[in-house]
Amino acid sequence: MVLLFMGVLSLILGLQFSRSESPVQKFGGPLRIVGIILLVIGASTSMFKVIDAGQVGVKTLFGKVENDVLYSGLNAINPLVEVTTFDTKTQNYTMSGVHDEGDKAGDDAIRVLSADGLEVIIDLSVLYKVQATEAPRILKEIGKDYTDKIVRPVSRTAIRDNAVYYDAVALYSTKRQEFQDKIYKSISESFAKRGLVLEQLLVRNITLPESVKKTIESKINAEQEAQKMTFVLQKERQEAERKRVEAQGIADYQRILSTGLSDKQLQYEAIKAQKELAQSPNAKIIIMGNGKSAPILIGGN
Repeated sequence: MVLLFMGVLSLILGLQFSRSESPVQKFGGPLRIVGIILLVIGASTSMFKVIDAGQVGVKTLFGKVENDVLYSGLNAINPLVEVTTFDTKTQNYTMSGVHDEGDKAGDDAIRVLSADGLEVIIDLSVLYKVQATEAPRILKEIGKDYTDKIVRPVSRTAIRDNAVYYDAVALYSTKRQEFQDKIYKSISESFAKRGLVLEQLLVRNITLPESVKKTIESKINAEQEAQKMTFVLQKERQEAERKRVEAQGIADYQRILSTGLSDKQLQYEAIKAQKELAQSPNAKIIIMGNGKSAPILIGGN
């Protein structure tokens, strides 16, 4: 565009100098030649516009935004048209309490009040992109700074509007996914009205007040102690049952011995014992009884 204006200016000055009777008349011819060259170069460079991959171009002619867009590649355009490019790839906007982790330096986490009146700190990442066909409308209605005008305020407002329906502990634990789904729906609808597409919403971290964190830790410790005690009691019951069964077995054995053994059975057991003694390799002296008493071992190695 600049070369075109310079070429036109040079051509006009060259014509003026050529018609003048002053000494500058001699510069008229060269200025006309320079003007023509600039016009040719300017027209050549302005008539073609290369759009990079993942971008679209929006044409503006004397302040009026045209509705059709230029897609990636080489495009032939009106030399007088200005082209504004929009990134249509996935973009990430992060609001975090960690220094230099988010898009804005410092603590940029979202502070909200829960249903029980506690302040909860939320870190959020928004993955979104510009809808290619809506780029002209975005340029007309919002401009290129749609991140600060739309993405940031809409996301923070949706977080605050939905957090008031949940208790702090529920946000942190049982209702976290439900909360994320609700704010996703809210932000997605707001983005769609403005030509943006919400791809994913990530609730990265939820920080509870210190008093609530201590209460949760105490509850968890108490539950763990209760589980431990339950295990110990179960183990003691099992041990008591084992001892009861063992004692019952000993009692049953003694009862059988006292009531079930006859003289003949005792004599048979004594004979088996004598046989084992006789087969032993050690030297010994055995005094045999009268058959009713067990043998007596006098000596041996």
